[in-house]
Amino acid sequence: MALTRAFIEDENENKRAEFTALGSGKRRYTEAQKDYAINQVQTIGVRATAKLLQLPRKTIQRWLRTKGIRVKRCPGWVYDWAYWRKKRREKWERIKAYRGY
Repeated sequence: MALTRAFIEDENENKRAEFTALGSGKRRYTEAQKDYAINQVQTIGVRATAKLLQLPRKTIQRWLRTKGIRVKRCPGWVYDWAYWRKKRREKWERIKAYRGY
């Protein structure tokens, strides 16, 4: 478990270093950095990208709006998970009602 966590942290540091290397060293972010962040957003989502690159979420969302890219609030799997969670709850409510709990 610790080895897996260390591997993930190492990979995250590499991505952060790659993002930083695309910059010019000034305060402003370059177009290459913005494009890198947007590619990450399309892969892992806005919140995860913000956490990974240690950027404010609002900044990333502003870049997306500027480029005209719409990103869903949640990844697709969240909607499936919520649907099946609702089904499970309904099932257990029926069981409780039937047994008289």
